[in-house]
Amino acid sequence: MNRLVRNLNYKFTLATISGFVISSLVFFGLFLTFYQSELEEERSQAALDVNNLLQSSLENAMLKRDLEGLAIIVKRLGQQTNINSVMIINPKGRVRFSSHPGHIDKILNGEWINVLQPQTNFLQNEQGVEVLRSIKPVHNKPKCQECHGLVDKNPVNGILLVDYDASSIRHKARNTTLILMGAGALIVIINLLGGWWFIRRFILQSVNTLSHASHSLANGQLDTRVELPGNDELSVLGETFNLMASNLQSSMRKLEEEQIFLQAMVDAIPDGLRIIDDNYNMLLVNQAFREQTGCAGQLWVGEKCYVATQGRDTPCPSELMNCTLKEIQKTGKPFKVIRRHHQCDGSFLDVEIFAAPMDIVENGVEKTLLVESIRDLSQEVRFTHEQRLSELGRLAANVAHEIYNPMSSMKLALNSLNKTLENERRAHSDKERRSPEISSYLDVASKSMEQCINMTERLLRLSATPLGQQELVDIHKAIKDILCLVKWDAEQSSIEVTESFSDQPLRCFASESEMRMLILNLVQNAFHAMPSGGQLKITGTVEEGMVVVRFEDNGIGISEENLMSIFMPFFSRRADNIHGTGLGLPISQAIVKSCEGSLEVKSELGIGSCFILKIPEASIERLK
Repeated sequence: MNRLVRNLNYKFTLATISGFVISSLVFFGLFLTFYQSELEEERSQAALDVNNLLQSSLENAMLKRDLEGLAIIVKRLGQQTNINSVMIINPKGRVRFSSHPGHIDKILNGEWINVLQPQTNFLQNEQGVEVLRSIKPVHNKPKCQECHGLVDKNPVNGILLVDYDASSIRHKARNTTLILMGAGALIVIINLLGGWWFIRRFILQSVNTLSHASHSLANGQLDTRVELPGNDELSVLGETFNLMASNLQSSMRKLEEEQIFLQAMVDAIPDGLRIIDDNYNMLLVNQAFREQTGCAGQLWVGEKCYVATQGRDTPCPSELMNCTLKEIQKTGKPFKVIRRHHQCDGSFLDVEIFAAPMDIVENGVEKTLLVESIRDLSQEVRFTHEQRLSELGRLAANVAHEIYNPMSSMKLALNSLNKTLENERRAHSDKERRSPEISSYLDVASKSMEQCINMTERLLRLSATPLGQQELVDIHKAIKDILCLVKWDAEQSSIEVTESFSDQPLRCFASESEMRMLILNLVQNAFHAMPSGGQLKITGTVEEGMVVVRFEDNGIGISEENLMSIFMPFFSRRADNIHGTGLGLPISQAIVKSCEGSLEVKSELGIGSCFILKIPEASIERLK
């Protein structure tokens, strides 16, 4: 806007100067023409008066035949100021009298020789000097007919020529013109300065104020307002500007509130969400998507979609994967796909993408955008795991109700019976004794009931809902309890389970029910790898502050092709040809990550596999 003010100053000054120059030139031309014409007319009238006077004197001298007196008159007249010469020529152009004796008897040629009326013209005389020549024909009269003949045959007796100095005339005209032009220029300059002050004071100052206000408004200062005094058009323009700024501020506030509402709404969606245009630009993303990329603080809006999820600098090649954008552009129909996304830290995230087209109108042109709903499969695994635990919890509650409680009651009754019999034996010690078989039977029943009660307690601990906070877990004891639960399964599958644990306690901070589920998944995974029987060796040690448990089997092993996919959700390749859910290992990995541990696998096809569980050892520092 400052540039606009400068342009107005420049344009106003340039236009004024140009107008001044043009008007001055026009004024000068008109004035010079009119003044010169007026001057010639005035000089002509003066010369005519002089010529008339001279003509009277000449006619008088000629009538008296006083030629010497006529020559003296011509000579004296030629000596006057601003008169170059005076001549009298006959009708044939011969000079009869002249103020310069050298001109007498010369023949002069020119269109003016045959003129019958007085004339005055600027021309160059016979010597090449510019003069104002007054031409006065001397007409024949009855008194002159005696010497010059009849008037009809000789209408003119001669011609009187008076040459005035043209340079002095033009010099005076030029000086007068310059004086008038100077006066006009002074008036124009005064008007120019006055106009410039008026424009700057009453127009440009207001325009400059509007300029700064517009610049501030363009930079986002929507509370900018202007105060222009007066009631003229510019003050009205200032009020209009303030009204426009107020409306703009109100509209922007509403727009920002709507954007905040929209962003909050999409951020509340638990699945990742992003909108992509036809140039791979992400127009909108939610917080869940940012967290899925591993860069929760990265905005991602305006970035390319393949940069955020594939870590690429160019669009994904069609040979490697189906581009959701290209697929939508091709078919125009929604579709679903499972894909592995790259995270900012270099790790991978398995996701399920539901892609759908969204038609909009932008600047009057219809466009199709891509909307992606991205579900983190690890979260899906987590939900499935929690659902599984919940179902197991309900099952355990039923077991506790249907088995645990009756067994406990029966054990109490059996203990009471045993004590009653013992008391009776002591009271009748001399009369009768209890059969040894009865005591043996009672002991067997008591131990069996105790075993059933312990089994239901293990199920309860396995299926207990996580507390939401970590607790101290004995890994060794948890493994023993799980092996008790799967003992019958191992015997039926001809699988031998061996254990080897260090003397150092194997303890960590975690959810006990989740750790038991993790161990159960790894043990069952080993059983599935040995459909024809085999050996499972479980070892536990503490290495460099980590509890390390190895589950090593001699099953069929895992091919290198499948080794990269075993932790992907819903990937299942069981050796017993039973199609599983494909969630056991993903659930196990999710549990390990929640404990800041790791789960590694080493396998060789036809030899066996070894799953290595590493979890930070429980310590006072970690408890803090």
